[in-house]
Amino acid sequence: MNTVIEVPSSEVDHEALTANETYRVALLDSPSSTEPATQQEPESIAARGTMDPSSAGPPIDEGEVRDVTIETVGDQGDGIAKVERGYVVIVPGAQPGDEPTVEIEQVQENVAFASIVDTDPRAL
Repeated sequence: MNTVIEVPSSEVDHEALTANETYRVALLDSPSSTEPATQQEPESIAARGTMDPSSAGPPIDEGEVRDVTIETVGDQGDGIAKVERGYVVIVPGAQPGDEPTVEIEQVQENVAFASIVDTDPRAL
């Protein structure tokens, strides 16, 4: 089910979004003003000195093999897939809609590069 939500332009970093593209968002429930404020805010990561291991670093590893869905094509013609937490995987030779099996070759903090090891059977 797709739901359209209008976001005020004052809430959007204009260089981060492209018109007529689909984006995934999370809607978080906030406490109502009638609820007593009994919960304390969690300490910041810096104050604790530790990070949640599930959000530390890229969600994939070099050498990992996985199925991805190519969502768009980058400026240089490479396929772009997104995995956990919106992490970007660049796949040369892939087109939007392809669902190849890829091997992760290089992992950086915000992007990974992969090669196709098995093409999408629907593309044959």
